[in-house]
Amino acid sequence: MEITGNSAFYAGLGAIQNGQNRFDQAASQVANLSAERAATSQSSDFQAERLRSVDRSQQLDLATASVEQALAAHQVELGAKVAKASDEMLGRIIDTWA
Repeated sequence: MEITGNSAFYAGLGAIQNGQNRFDQAASQVANLSAERAATSQSSDFQAERLRSVDRSQQLDLATASVEQALAAHQVELGAKVAKASDEMLGRIIDTWA
């Protein structure tokens, strides 16, 4: 029996890695939005009034990034379950053949 990189175990590990990357990107986006918001909070009244519409879009982006983080966390969790199930199945197959 040959175990290759195409097995379910490696698919689970790939899902974990992709989920971590997705979470990192969303966290980076949240950090960038927070930094931008802090910079605009020190502007004049005129600039603040003009930027209110931008602030609304940033709130939407912040919500989107938060949802992305939640989805990424689920992706990592499911990837771990796939890897664990594959590992358990491989152990059962080896026990059966031994």
